[in-house]
Amino acid sequence: MSTSNYPSATPQSQPPKRDSKNLIIGLLAVGILGTWGYFLWDKNNNDQKMTQLQTQYVAVDSSRNELQKSFDASLSRLDSLTGYNNEIEGKLNERNTEISKLKGEISGILRKQNITLAEKKKAESLIAELNEKIGYLEQEVARLTMENQTLTTEKAAITVERDTYLAQKDTLESVKRGLEDVVNVASTLNAYGIAITPVKEKSSGKEKVTTNAKKVDKLVISFDVDNRIAQSGTTDIFVAITDPDGKPVSVEALGSGTFTTREEGEKFFTAKVPVEIEAGKKKHVEFAWKQNSDFKKGAYKIAIYHNGFKIGEGIRELKKGGLFG
Repeated sequence: MSTSNYPSATPQSQPPKRDSKNLIIGLLAVGILGTWGYFLWDKNNNDQKMTQLQTQYVAVDSSRNELQKSFDASLSRLDSLTGYNNEIEGKLNERNTEISKLKGEISGILRKQNITLAEKKKAESLIAELNEKIGYLEQEVARLTMENQTLTTEKAAITVERDTYLAQKDTLESVKRGLEDVVNVASTLNAYGIAITPVKEKSSGKEKVTTNAKKVDKLVISFDVDNRIAQSGTTDIFVAITDPDGKPVSVEALGSGTFTTREEGEKFFTAKVPVEIEAGKKKHVEFAWKQNSDFKKGAYKIAIYHNGFKIGEGIRELKKGGLFG
């Protein structure tokens, strides 16, 4: 056998490579398809779970909304009774306390983001109990409203009776005042027998009548009064003296003042004389006017008033004293 360093021209046999490449590609394709299939299956499964959760959430949220609507309706009914709280407060304090407690429990449940089925059922039960208590309040309000209507009707009737009574009372009082005024005027005393006596008081205590103005110490005024319908009792008679100069004699320190007459308005009086009257009997009145100044020469006029009317008057002349006066 000969040997040679040159390669032989005859081709040698090589192992096949294409089949293993195809196998690898096939396996990779199967793996990718499997992965896609898993991803598709997992996504579908997650979508189903999400749909279920969304369905549950919508159902829970819908239930909570329905509970909230029911609760709001109950609160609206309760609010409509607010105007009557003052009337029913005393009678229904305990009931109102129970209602406040129920409102708090229901609100606590509805404030939760997610509520369980048990909480939903509890809220439904509490709302039903709340509505029952509100129904009781509505019955009380209806009863009180009817009572108020009855009271309003009775009050209106009483008001009419009161107004009628007041009108009659005013009429009667007006008539009474008119009659009293008539009686008052009719009971005015009559004065007659008026006498004005100027008197000098001697050191011995004796008195002497004098017309000498310088010697006169006092004027003694006397008269009789009577009235057939005058009631027995004490009444005041006013005596107004006017001096010769035409000025009213009025000394406040001696009890003088002013009074109101029916025809002459406000007037000064010299003395106010209390007189004890006996019904149907004549009464003699006498008093002395002793002033803190000298009497003047001239005519002193005396007017007598009772009940605002002038019932008598008189005049007395005082003279200037002569040599033997």
